[in-house]
Amino acid sequence: MKDKTSPLTSFMKQRKMGLNDFIQKLSTNSYACKHPEVQSILNLTPPQDAELMNSNPSPPPSPSQQINLGPSSNPTAKPSDFDFLKVIGKGSFGKVLLARHRSDEKFYAVKVLQKKAILKKKEEKHIMSERNVLLKNVKHPFLVGLHYSFQTADKLYFVLDYINGGELFYHLQRERCFLEPRARFYAAEIASALGYLHSLNIVYRDLKPENILLDSQGHIILTDFGLCKENIEPNGTTSTFCGTPEYLAPEVLHKQPYDRTVDWWCLGAVLYEMLYGLPPFYSRNTAEMYDNILNKPLQLKPNISNAARHLLEGLLQKDRTKRLGFTDDFTEIKNHMFFSPINWDDLNAKKLTPPFNPNVTGPNDLRHFDPEFTDEPVPNSIGCSPDSALVTASITEAGEAFLGFSYAPAMDSYL
Repeated sequence: MKDKTSPLTSFMKQRKMGLNDFIQKLSTNSYACKHPEVQSILNLTPPQDAELMNSNPSPPPSPSQQINLGPSSNPTAKPSDFDFLKVIGKGSFGKVLLARHRSDEKFYAVKVLQKKAILKKKEEKHIMSERNVLLKNVKHPFLVGLHYSFQTADKLYFVLDYINGGELFYHLQRERCFLEPRARFYAAEIASALGYLHSLNIVYRDLKPENILLDSQGHIILTDFGLCKENIEPNGTTSTFCGTPEYLAPEVLHKQPYDRTVDWWCLGAVLYEMLYGLPPFYSRNTAEMYDNILNKPLQLKPNISNAARHLLEGLLQKDRTKRLGFTDDFTEIKNHMFFSPINWDDLNAKKLTPPFNPNVTGPNDLRHFDPEFTDEPVPNSIGCSPDSALVTASITEAGEAFLGFSYAPAMDSYL
């Protein structure tokens, strides 16, 4: 039994690593560096917008040199409006906290990001992209909603829907894999969300089980839009090297221009993982995993239906021009025979009963969050506004980089 679980255990540890750390590890691994495919990835000149692959970054420009994105539109919101109760997630630039608004007593997930950390890694474009995409999510049932955002001299705050059914990754860890009807339900809701983003000319690029949440009823909620690429027309491409190692499509690894079909590859990878317990082409050896993604034929065990097999073969097609979704995007996906049991209108109206109910008792029920997060004390600094002298000094240091970040919807958006 130990031998069977070791690849899974290794995978759980490895996927916690960010892409920057992964690239660093890859480049310092002597075996990996000798591998021709890895050499080609590491040696190619980064594309113009490939911030994540810049191995010799110059010092970050002073904030006064940053792009001015316009005046802040919501100067009245402040951290002291909230009681910050629990840490429910962590990332490279800050934390996500369960918070209760002091005036209306409603619960929110508040993403708190450190400006210094963002500027140091030159990630302000990705942060602003996340905010821009969140502004467009209000009309879709399977995308997390942004209520408003605001900033202090040293931090950015996203006030988001609080979703407490747990990450899909968390449930996969516990159950190893899902039965086909359950995997189909989740894949359909994910595909619907991706199709909506594509209709707005947005490519998601970072689909993985950690970015897929379940709400309190068991419906899918897609979150974390930091790697979304905006303004990709139906036939448009981009070439930034980004994403999560296990889910990188071949064209991204090859540093070739790619389009919205990269999201359908990722959907195939997530569906494969839901059915089999590990991503396709996974290896504990990272160089071998990259080689598998680029060159190894897809191998499917016989314990899935012909429809599921056909869909996986279509989504995990290495040549993006032959991939399912290349010609007619989401329409091709939803018309596939694997999804024939799905009534898409009922799905989008949340009329279909989810196959799993998280059974949460209320907002304070944190059973589906990783104790690694919830056991961590809430930092005192999260809800504190700096004094006025510090604000004045810090605005010149960090504020200008995020002009235009704050957002407040029209009042009827709450109705």
